Amino acid sequence: MGKLTFKGGVHPYDGKELSKDIPTRQIYPDGEVVIPVAQHIGAPAKPIVNVGDRVLVGQKIAEANGFVSANIHSSVSGTVKKIEQRLVPNGSKVLSVVIENDEQYEKFEYEKPDDNLSREEKIELVKDCGVVGLGGACFPTHVKLSPKEIDKIDYVIVNAAECEPYITADYRRLKEQPKEVIEGLKIVLSLFENAQGVIAVENNKKDVIDNKPEAIAKLQYLTDSDPDIEVKVLKTKYPQGSERHIIYAVTKRKINSKMLPADAGCIVDNVDTIYNIYNAVKFHKPLTERIVTVSGDGINTPSNFVVPIGTSHAKLVKEAGELKDGVVKLISGGPMMGQAMFSLDVPVIKGSSALLAFLHDDVAD
Repeated sequence: MGKLTFKGGVHPYDGKELSKDIPTRQIYPDGEVVIPVAQHIGAPAKPIVNVGDRVLVGQKIAEANGFVSANIHSSVSGTVKKIEQRLVPNGSKVLSVVIENDEQYEKFEYEKPDDNLSREEKIELVKDCGVVGLGGACFPTHVKLSPKEIDKIDYVIVNAAECEPYITADYRRLKEQPKEVIEGLKIVLSLFENAQGVIAVENNKKDVIDNKPEAIAKLQYLTDSDPDIEVKVLKTKYPQGSERHIIYAVTKRKINSKMLPADAGCIVDNVDTIYNIYNAVKFHKPLTERIVTVSGDGINTPSNFVVPIGTSHAKLVKEAGELKDGVVKLISGGPMMGQAMFSLDVPVIKGSSALLAFLHDDVAD
């Protein structure tokens, strides 16, 4: 069977060979963490802690302020120093909870969820844990899992295309925690009784080494006996990972600008979002960290890090062997949809998939 795709698209240099074979490594922040209360589409969360409070890892520090909003949790244990406007990666200022890290990483203890949860209880856990779309949009996941007509959802698609050049965070998640991703997909499928699960993975760009063959083989092996889940292989090109394009590639259904994926009977979630749904429903574990790829020809040691939310980007550069001389551009995210940065003194947020450093500015040519 041929690789699935859509008509059109481009083939930029993907740069994934720099970091795709580098296992993830846990890093921790130096000193304070800065945790913005707006890390998602929708209304900013409302702080529920005060200056001087001691907080724990996973403790809710800002509460969703409306249906389309998301809870925010502490990624460290320590003391709230300030609640003030701070810079975020896109250069704007956002109200943020600044916590002095005590480096104890004492966890807030939640009660482990029951094994026989209702649909509503599962979605409430996803909401309580602050899960959002981690592919870039950061749309609150509990909203996406609550379409008006649940019986019409017949596809749940795990978006594992990761079509942005250089970024290998999702690939490392698939390589290192494939079982958890599959279990996360099963949880979402349990919410939609008419749905088939699809894990859609890019592979095999012409004249280039296959970019995700090991992950595909492992996923196919783990789902081989499951009639409700299929691994589908996509052609590698940009923007294969956009919702409209991946839905067309998998289902041949077209979505216009006025439609949502649910209007085409589809729920589409990023790999790491699915992984965090698993953590939320299985363990009541809030979203407090994420995988970040640090790469580009301007970084000494391209890496994949597990990073607590609120950690400074300067810490990422330090852990990746510092910048090379002559770096002219820094990007938060991928080179196609990411944002140029003028400072590394900004925190990693839920949407921070990558930090890229380049010795040449192609856009300026």
